[in-house]
Amino acid sequence: MNIYLQAFTTFFKIGAFTLGGGYAMIPIIEAEVVQKRKWIDEKLFTDLIAVAQTCPGVFAANISIFIGYKLRKTKGAIVTCLGACLPSFLIILLIAMFFHQFMDIPWIAAMFRGIRPAVVALIAVPTFNMASRTGINWKNAWIPIISALLIWLCGVNPIWIIIVAGIGGYLWGRIEK
Repeated sequence: MNIYLQAFTTFFKIGAFTLGGGYAMIPIIEAEVVQKRKWIDEKLFTDLIAVAQTCPGVFAANISIFIGYKLRKTKGAIVTCLGACLPSFLIILLIAMFFHQFMDIPWIAAMFRGIRPAVVALIAVPTFNMASRTGINWKNAWIPIISALLIWLCGVNPIWIIIVAGIGGYLWGRIEK
């Protein structure tokens, strides 16, 4: 099968059957791209996730672009991005066209309420997997926990958290040397 068609169908399938956005796609992308197709290795995948998180835009589009670019440069990036984003676009278009008619039906409203906890789990699992791969353990887990609590409970601007974390990481690196 043509690599472009294979990449498009792989990412289209991922985009079509993943609820919860880009972070919920991580384990599925990893299973398809790293384990099944072996287009990239696990280390590069983890690095691409980190880069995709720091870039502006939709995470799912970013990660698909990076993987596509790694496969076949610009054409590969375009194909994988279209594959990942097209299903969401089509689904949202259909929902927008018929949303008002369906949300008044009790079982559909209940279905959307039931999906919410599953989406939380789909996001939590790759978060914990990435944490273990990147060296976050019980000794240093307090850093993201305190950061999240400061943002959530105290209303601290995330920019300050990033600046303090960067300075702290730099100082810690100097101390360890």
